Amino acid sequence: NYFGSLTQSSTIRVGTTERGDVYIPFKKIIPMVEPNDLVIGGWDINSSNLGEGMKRADVFDHDLQQKLYDHLAKIKPWPSVYDPDFIAANQMERADNIIRGTKQQAMDKLREDIRNFKKSNNLDTVIVIWSANTERFADVIHGINDTADAILNSISRNHPEVSPSTLFAVASILEGSTFINGSPQNTFVPGVIELAQRHDVHIAGDDFKSGQTKIKSVLVDFLVSAGIKPLSITSYNHLGNNDGKNLSAPKQFRSKEISKSNVVDDMVESNPILYKPGEHPDHTVVIKYVPTVGDSKRAMDEYISEILMGGWNTIAMHNTCEDSLLAAPLIIDLVVLGEAMERVYYRKSKEEEYVKMHPVLSVLSYLLKAPLVPEGTPVVNALFRQRACIENIFKACVGLSPEDHMLLECKENPKKKKK
Repeated sequence: NYFGSLTQSSTIRVGTTERGDVYIPFKKIIPMVEPNDLVIGGWDINSSNLGEGMKRADVFDHDLQQKLYDHLAKIKPWPSVYDPDFIAANQMERADNIIRGTKQQAMDKLREDIRNFKKSNNLDTVIVIWSANTERFADVIHGINDTADAILNSISRNHPEVSPSTLFAVASILEGSTFINGSPQNTFVPGVIELAQRHDVHIAGDDFKSGQTKIKSVLVDFLVSAGIKPLSITSYNHLGNNDGKNLSAPKQFRSKEISKSNVVDDMVESNPILYKPGEHPDHTVVIKYVPTVGDSKRAMDEYISEILMGGWNTIAMHNTCEDSLLAAPLIIDLVVLGEAMERVYYRKSKEEEYVKMHPVLSVLSYLLKAPLVPEGTPVVNALFRQRACIENIFKACVGLSPEDHMLLECKENPKKKKK
């Protein structure tokens, strides 16, 4: 099944009849790609085929692994870009499948891989997703990565501050392929965003939003909307997969800490009754590597809020989840929605030509912790607003009114007199 997938396992309300609300599968609102029709390929710094990777991760139960092994063993990763300066030193032992040469040579090889994959499989569209290790933040430097020309020049000069994920982003943009960053680092330095706008290619990020952060965006939205003032949010995680191992390094953890910490900002700013300008709840995020628990991540949260007459309310939560089994449906959704948005064009008046959406694809924010948005536009983290955005855009595509939840037809006065 595709449980956990917005596009495959949820529904959209399209109207009301005398019998009640009418819902249809999300994937039926407009034509969307079927996940079973996707062709999968990709890169990894480790040479193990996907069958061996599945056994090593040990997420699926043993019987399911046996059934899937022969199929997955046929899929082998292409050599990838490895730069030990950007990921944890503990990843070095698994880096046996890497592209040699300069950064320009590496980017050219990535572009060649995308072209060959598209041609050999007779594909209409290629979507590239970074689901690899969290990198440290790259320094944004004038003349190095602050403009499109600067980033291209820095790649050609093999500048050390160009990260592997940025190489993938630039390669994808130059090949006309939507690129989505599923990790928290600043892959999209200003020069990459400008390059995407120059080539009118979609980009989206940052960091898959699967468990703790998704719940946080719901709970804080509820508290603030109810007039309750969160004073502190303390989030603790421990996990034992390779993601946790990489995040045990301070610089990589800092990237994750930033993406997890900013998720409540717009909700706090929405209520000046509770919060003075510049005031925020205390927000602490801790992530620890515990090999014993493997992919079964533990997340513990404590929310302390101020209520009436100076009282305190404390909410404590514990969540145990298979991290990869929450993230995989998000990846499918990002591919399906990313492809669909390539086919959505709009115009403001009949006198104008139809154009694509802005290259920075903020409509995918529902699936990402730290939404990338066009410059000068608001960042929305509230989960229900993010989902409503996707729903209402797709409803507009088929001529349906946006969801407003007024249901005025259900609130008419039965004693209303006719004129």
